Amino acid sequence: MNSSITPAPLSVSKISELSVYLSDARETRRVDTYLSALFSDKSRSYIQRLIDAGDVYVNGVSIRKNTKIYHKNHIRIEWRVGRGKFEAEDIPLEIVYDGPGFAVVNKPAGMNVHPVPGEQGHTGTLVNALLYHFGSLSVINGVERPGIVHRLDKNTSGLLLIAKEDRAMWALQKKIEKRTIAKRYLAVVIGEIRDPEIYIESFIGRDPTDRKIMTVTDPLNPKLAQTRAYVREVRNGLTLVEVDLLTGRTHQIRVHLASIGYPILGDTVYGRAATNKIFLEKHGLTRQWLHAWHLDFTLWWQDFSFEGPIAKDLPRLDFDFLASR
Repeated sequence: MNSSITPAPLSVSKISELSVYLSDARETRRVDTYLSALFSDKSRSYIQRLIDAGDVYVNGVSIRKNTKIYHKNHIRIEWRVGRGKFEAEDIPLEIVYDGPGFAVVNKPAGMNVHPVPGEQGHTGTLVNALLYHFGSLSVINGVERPGIVHRLDKNTSGLLLIAKEDRAMWALQKKIEKRTIAKRYLAVVIGEIRDPEIYIESFIGRDPTDRKIMTVTDPLNPKLAQTRAYVREVRNGLTLVEVDLLTGRTHQIRVHLASIGYPILGDTVYGRAATNKIFLEKHGLTRQWLHAWHLDFTLWWQDFSFEGPIAKDLPRLDFDFLASR
C-alpha cells in the first residue's frame, strides 16, 4: 500500500495531454474531428462543447472547434468530472508492478473494475482503489473508467493493466486490439479433459431471452470468439487448464468451456449447481475458479512478463501445480 497518498475526492478536472500523430507530416485536421475519432466513446458534439467551454488547448492556446491541427502539435484537454462522482478510497490493493506510465495490479474477486449500474454506485470499485494508490490515471478511455486498459468479471481475480498516463493507455490499447498482449488464465473445470490441448471457436453474443448472460446458441449481435486451453493436470473428476484468450469477448472463457461440457467449477451462471454446492460446503468455494495469472507483452522496446499470485480464496484441490502458488 502506498500510504503517502492522502485519500481525496477526484478533482473537478482530469487532464489528458497528447501529441498529434498524422501519417503525413504535411496533413492537417480539424481538432474536433481528430479528437472525436481518438476518443471513440465521446461524440463530436461533446468534444465541441469542451472546446467552446475553453477546456481544450493546442500548443498552450485555447482554440475554436474548427482550429486546424498539425503533426506533433501538443493538445491538452481538461475533462469536466463532477466533484464526488469518484472518490479515492483506501482499499487494500496488491500492486504487482508500478513503473513509468503503467502499473499491474492483482484484482481480488468480488470487486467491480468500474461502476456498474445498480451496484454500489461509485464506491468500492477498483477505480476508487486506483485513485487512492496512484492519484492520477489516464482518461483516454473515458472518465467513467480512468486507467482501465482491460477488464475482468467481478468474481474473477487476477492481473490487470492500469494506464497512469494517456501515452501508455494509447499504446496498450493498440496492443490489446492487435492481440499482441498474451493473457493467460488458470481455471478448474468440472470433468476430466483427456486431450492435452483444446481449441474452441464460435460466435458469442447476448442470450436473446436473457440479456444478462452470453451464449453461443443464436446469440444477439454475435462476435467471433477464439479460446485455446492446455491441460495442466487432471484429478478427482476435475481438470486444471491454462487458458490462452485469443479474443476478448464478455464471459468468453466461462461460456466457451461450458459450451463443450466442461463448465468452470463454482460458476453460478454457466456451471452446475449441484457440483458447486458440494465444493461450497467442502472447500468454501464461493465463486468461479478462474484467475488471470500471466501477462506478456513488449512496450516501448522493453519486454515485460508478470505472474499474479493465485487468490487465497481459491482452494488448491490437491492439484500439484497449485500447491506452491
